[in-house]
Amino acid sequence: MNFQSLKKMAAAALVVVASAALLTGCGGNTASNKFLNIGTGGTAGTYYPLGGAMAEILNKEIPGMNASAQSTGASVANINMLKDNGIDLAIVQNDIVYYAVNGTEMFEGKKVDGLKGIASLYPETCQFVTLDSTGIKSIQDLKGKRVAVGAVGSGAEANARQILEAYGITYDDIQVQYLSFAEGASALKDGNVDAAFLTAGYPTAAVQDISSQNKIRLLPVEAAQADALIAKYPFYTKTTIPKGTYAGFDEDVPTVSVMAMLVASSSVDDDMGYSIAKALFTNLDRLSAAHSVGKLISKENAETGMSLPMNAGAEKFFKE
Repeated sequence: MNFQSLKKMAAAALVVVASAALLTGCGGNTASNKFLNIGTGGTAGTYYPLGGAMAEILNKEIPGMNASAQSTGASVANINMLKDNGIDLAIVQNDIVYYAVNGTEMFEGKKVDGLKGIASLYPETCQFVTLDSTGIKSIQDLKGKRVAVGAVGSGAEANARQILEAYGITYDDIQVQYLSFAEGASALKDGNVDAAFLTAGYPTAAVQDISSQNKIRLLPVEAAQADALIAKYPFYTKTTIPKGTYAGFDEDVPTVSVMAMLVASSSVDDDMGYSIAKALFTNLDRLSAAHSVGKLISKENAETGMSLPMNAGAEKFFKE
């Protein structure tokens, strides 16, 4: 092969490389091949339909996007999947995120780095439920009583412990029952516990079930204790459960909530964070159609209870 032939081959090779680079620059390596896996929760819960609607919105609004929602074990499982890059986005309670990024509670010694907040979504409300027949009217009255605080190591159990702490009550002061709320609700109806605790959006089906058969009472978290709680644990926000939320209980109940939020792994860059926030928060009607809690999602509250640094692109969108 002579020198001229070699020159022609080299020139042809350069054309191929330049063409490939040009195609890549035109989007071959950006949105046209962007896959996003969204972690949700169990198929019977709130996160799953909401995540499915998010995937549909992102696919429609972001050119070349291929997003899909998958059922998971919810908040704690989602954090671990984000850490291991099994998913790119996830719906997670903001208190669980706080524990993960600070290496506390169920993430003691297992701090998770690289997570960023996209947006806060809606409140998940802390509810102490008792039967009216117990005579318990305040959290102070729980001293010496049998209290279902949630499953061991659960987010709800941490919430219960922290709220009791704001009242100067420790587990030494009550008869602790480590029961999930489903178990606690049954125990409450059967008279085997005096009060049960849960963290969930209201109205909560399990509480509605109890109130359909028994006169219930929700215990308030008063302003002073709520302020002390928020000062120590900044992921809490004040909430009022309106009277009439549950049958037979017609009092407004001040309490606190944690926020369900959308969290991204390090695989979501700032440009994509902006695109995600813009797509979702300009199509809130589609989230409302997916689940009733979608009506509580708003741009105004998107930074409420934010418990970790935000993705810079998402933050830019909310400041516009």
